[in-house]
Amino acid sequence: MIAWLLAAALAAAPVAPNAPVAATAPGIDPAPAVPTPEQVIALPPPLAQALRTQVVDRTPRGMARLERLVAFMYEPDGLGIQYRHDANHTVAETWATREANCLSFTLLTIALARAAGVEAYGQEIARTLSWFAEGDTLYFSNHVNAGIRIGRHEYTVDVGSDSLMTLDPPQRVDDHRLMAVYYSNRAADLLGRGAMPGAARFIDAALAADPGYATAWNNAGVLRVRSAQPEAAEQAFAHALELDRAHDGALMNLASLYTARGDTAGAARYRDRLERLRLRNPYHHFMQAVDAERRDDHATATRQYRRAIALYDAEHRFHSGLARALLHLGDARGAGRALQRAHDLSKGDMQARYQAKLDLLRRKGL
Repeated sequence: MIAWLLAAALAAAPVAPNAPVAATAPGIDPAPAVPTPEQVIALPPPLAQALRTQVVDRTPRGMARLERLVAFMYEPDGLGIQYRHDANHTVAETWATREANCLSFTLLTIALARAAGVEAYGQEIARTLSWFAEGDTLYFSNHVNAGIRIGRHEYTVDVGSDSLMTLDPPQRVDDHRLMAVYYSNRAADLLGRGAMPGAARFIDAALAADPGYATAWNNAGVLRVRSAQPEAAEQAFAHALELDRAHDGALMNLASLYTARGDTAGAARYRDRLERLRLRNPYHHFMQAVDAERRDDHATATRQYRRAIALYDAEHRFHSGLARALLHLGDARGAGRALQRAHDLSKGDMQARYQAKLDLLRRKGL
């Protein structure tokens, strides 16, 4: 498997729950205070004042105010927010650091929009192509963004829309789920740094905020394994699967837990479930194709890209990857067809880049 990180780091699920507990990293508080939900989303007074002078007082309600609000968050003369995948911040921390991941950007957007008189709410996309490794811990991610309603029209404000890859449309969630995601993220971050007491406090807060959040139960299981409570860990992983039968992290963690016990049949049962899910997941084949390309195995990459496309034809990156692999195999005609399909599925700057590549192929007579 390859380490592949896109623009939305959320909700960690370590693969190896039986890994040794790391010492707390220097400078990390092992038991930081858990902010209340109200503290997580509160606007600092200077930020509230900047919102009023730069957005509210300059625009009427409606679409003009939303457009000005988004510009205020992104532009250097406003907040100038920069993306950082591990910036699991409260709104006040985002204001102080000017850094956010998809969750903290969503919290900031919702807090600012509501203060500006605009209806805003959270949205979750449960299945995205996003996972990354740090040390002995592997993190899987889903994605959140902000939904905005103006009259009868709904809009999405998303810090990671350009790089997000998913089959699923966003689903509206309430503030309880957003808080559970925030607390679970913080717990996962602390767990990865070996700060067990702090991780436990944030896991408890996540489960209290939304007991139906499967990822929080999965992370609770990892905490319990690393706290030498394997039976309690198994119960937490199993409950995560009751809430979400396709939760990759819980399946992988149960397989790992059974392997550590020497129960090869139990481990195989969960690995088989995971493999069946992956074979039906076009992004799994896409990742395999990218991995094959990195090994210069373009024949395997071509097969994997085609399997991804057979499962989901509407992702332009699949066709672009196929074009690249086919060019390496000397099939310029097939590459051109794949690149044309990528062009037709894309828009904006990406479509222009594909058009430039198509023009280059034609100039070369390929």
